Amino acid sequence: MQYEIVERDGVSIAVVPGGGARIKDAASALDLAMSIRYETGISRLAIDKEALCGDFFILSTGVAGEILQKLMNYRFKAAIYGDYTAYTSKPLQDFIRESNRGRDFFFVPTRADAVEKLRDAG
Repeated sequence: MQYEIVERDGVSIAVVPGGGARIKDAASALDLAMSIRYETGISRLAIDKEALCGDFFILSTGVAGEILQKLMNYRFKAAIYGDYTAYTSKPLQDFIRESNRGRDFFFVPTRADAVEKLRDAG
């Protein structure tokens, strides 16, 4: 899977572009994350929401929780960037809001915002 490395203020971030749902479940997310870590040592991921399967945004499927739990277990930080205005699910909106209050996972509108959030994540 392709990715780009971006450096901001001494922090390296792997940016995963969209172009099709390549992250379909926790196993594919972990495979991507561990490949990036093995190849680069980077543990901060900016992921275009188009790289995620549609079930990620349907919380009742459990896909989002499984993926984020795997990333958390392996000490990754991630920012998922894209337009979320089409999602009207209150549970999803609450999930996004709560994630953005934390320090490990963020949902932001743009790639630049994702890089900035990850740069500043403690």
